[in-house]
Amino acid sequence: TMKNPVPQAASLLLEKLMLLVHIRPLAAGSGGETPPPAPSYYDTSCFKRGDLLEVPRTLFIHFGIYLGENRVAHLMPDILPSITSDRQQIQQVVTNKRLILGVIARTASVRVDTVEDFAYGGSILVNHMDRLFEDQVLGSEEAARRAEKLVGATAYSLLWNNCEHFVTYCRYGAPVSFQTDKFCETVKMIIRDQRSVLASVLVGLASIVCLGVAPSTTLPTIFIPFFLWMAG
Repeated sequence: TMKNPVPQAASLLLEKLMLLVHIRPLAAGSGGETPPPAPSYYDTSCFKRGDLLEVPRTLFIHFGIYLGENRVAHLMPDILPSITSDRQQIQQVVTNKRLILGVIARTASVRVDTVEDFAYGGSILVNHMDRLFEDQVLGSEEAARRAEKLVGATAYSLLWNNCEHFVTYCRYGAPVSFQTDKFCETVKMIIRDQRSVLASVLVGLASIVCLGVAPSTTLPTIFIPFFLWMAG
């Protein structure tokens, strides 16, 4: 007999919900924060202004637009822009706590960091998505200028405004997220399987936290439209 794949999919989905907000691995003995990679870890001579950079992780990909001179613009969940205007404080490397609180509060910032801080030790792919947008690739300078104009505080949504939406808008002219599409398909598979009531509830609760549903909303009011929309 075949095993029901839905519980495994639910577990994977719950894990991906957190990974998609770019939570960095916790380093043992570091008080919950990961030390930044050493300077000059990457050779930036192969990057050109306006390039779309991808950093593949286990279950998600982080994206940014290269601005030149070892600078990358990228969108990250961050609570600080909503509570302070101190640019020096905001520009410090985003910690896990700031990331999680930013997701809950649905706030983020398009920030400019070094390649090292952006990639955080991961391998980098350059313009890998161009093959999916053959006739839509904007000029490199146009992509960079779009990214620069968006630098600063912004709203955050896992489904509607994440780092992939940011870079596809800058380089291809339209905000698209293939990671979001895959995420929604997985949710639909879980919800449509009548044997996975518990999995559906867990996914719904995780989605409420990550998508920022108002805490005053009652559970029936949340789940019924959510399930109908996904299953439709």
